[in-house]
Amino acid sequence: MYQKILVPIDDSEASLAALHEACKIAQHSQGTIHLTHVLDLSSFSRGGAGYWQTHEGRIESQSEGEKVLAQARAVVEKYSVKTESSILENMGAKIPVLLTDEADRCGCDAIAMGTHGWTGVMHLLMGSVAEGVLRKANVPVILIRKQLS
Repeated sequence: MYQKILVPIDDSEASLAALHEACKIAQHSQGTIHLTHVLDLSSFSRGGAGYWQTHEGRIESQSEGEKVLAQARAVVEKYSVKTESSILENMGAKIPVLLTDEADRCGCDAIAMGTHGWTGVMHLLMGSVAEGVLRKANVPVILIRKQLS
């Protein structure tokens, strides 16, 4: 059974659903959940790169990431599962590569993540981080589909 599961977390219902499933697996195997949150600074760098290079901008972005991770840690605590966490800053890399590299770096033996299940035009426009992780990962990927209401 999996001993360390990487769970990319944001403020979506899909990532929360994946976190619950990962916690159930980790609880059963006495494993660890490695929470990670990606600060996608690349979307801000085009129009206001200077802001994200300031000390205040970095503190604000880190603070938001810590809030997301704190909420996720509260979920993990309910399952009495060990947890660790990281915040990754993205300045233009592909997020699936960041996540799979993090899984490798931390010695994770699985990745559990939510997916919105977009198809057609929405999939073309939004892309799919989950699909990218599935293609790049060196470990099993558990996808939990949470459709938008």
